Amino acid sequence: MAKKNKAGAGGATIAVNRQARHEYIFEEFMEAGIALLGPEVKSLRAGRLSLVDSFAVVEGDEVWLKGLNISRWQQASWFNHDPLRPRRLLLHKAEIRRLKVKTQEKGLTIVPTKIYFKRSFIKVEIAIARGKKLYDKRQAEAAKTAKREIERTLAERRWD
Repeated sequence: MAKKNKAGAGGATIAVNRQARHEYIFEEFMEAGIALLGPEVKSLRAGRLSLVDSFAVVEGDEVWLKGLNISRWQQASWFNHDPLRPRRLLLHKAEIRRLKVKTQEKGLTIVPTKIYFKRSFIKVEIAIARGKKLYDKRQAEAAKTAKREIERTLAERRWD
């Protein structure tokens, strides 16, 4: 049996939200579909999007992705879309209920971490996340620097 990668069989990553890894501590990941218009799909295939300021909110029985910037498709003429319009995430009712309960807890939010293709569908990986404090960010940076120094000294020893 073939080994599947995290994004699924043949899943090509469109965009990754690297800034979210710096700003949040992730507690749980979920995969969601996203309701898009035709020109938006073409823009995504061209890689014309920004995940930086995006977040998800639960409103009623639906989850909406807000702040996702998908650039306009130049050939779409007047059928084009608003680049910052809210987009509905496609999840099961039980998943929506779980997200609703989790986000009512203080300090938790829903952040999109990655957009990718899974077969012919476009999927969004969302995470239930807690914001990092300044000292958490400093600890993470110190650990990364220490790891880099260890790697550097090990590489130097191999060449000696």
